[in-house]
Amino acid sequence: MPVSPYAENTPREHADEVDAVTIDCLVFGLYRGELKVLLVRHGEGIKEGQWGLPGGWINQNEDLDEAAARLLKTLTGVQDTYLEQFQAFGAPDRYPGKRVITVAYYALVKPEHYHIVAGFTASEVKWEPLHHCTNLIFDHADILVEGLQRLRARVRTEPIGFNLLPEKFTLLQIQELYETVLDIELDKSNFRRKLLKMGLLVKCDEKQQNVAHRAANLFRFDESKYKELRKGGFNFDL
Repeated sequence: MPVSPYAENTPREHADEVDAVTIDCLVFGLYRGELKVLLVRHGEGIKEGQWGLPGGWINQNEDLDEAAARLLKTLTGVQDTYLEQFQAFGAPDRYPGKRVITVAYYALVKPEHYHIVAGFTASEVKWEPLHHCTNLIFDHADILVEGLQRLRARVRTEPIGFNLLPEKFTLLQIQELYETVLDIELDKSNFRRKLLKMGLLVKCDEKQQNVAHRAANLFRFDESKYKELRKGGFNFDL
């Protein structure tokens, strides 16, 4: 008869042993039409000199969300941003010599709003183009793949993509955002018609400034309208 992992008398040889729990933060940013990922170079430890996602050990007296915010701030300078858990990674061989489980968080930020600076155990920090994020430490490449899939799924069903845009934006900027994140080409007319039909964009009484082409109208996302519509069962679907 199998032994329940929850039984108080479970033999030690049947119990999984976890040496530590860590945090890894996958931070996406859109800069000049290109999707980028925030990376740090380790300044010490077994992966000294190598690049990976910002993360580290959890202190004994803090919860997961606190640890994620602390590590991101001390390693990169990025703070006061919304971080969301999306998956735990616990392959037995993901960390050499120990059984270490990591809880992964992801965030969407505007890179121009943050002054990134390496700190704590990081010797460097940078925004790296998504497609250049190779040779990352441990299983950070797997975390990046899973996080990107989550981002692509959510950006179609929730208006989280607006977190990557300036407060006022053009319809072309929205389309370019979705094309960049989803890595697809969208039909201009269909995309705009579907987006405007939702009634979530407010047309500003102003246009682009200092552009070589014909200045386009600017819009802003009406978050209060979205929250109101959701109460009535509205589904965001792009």
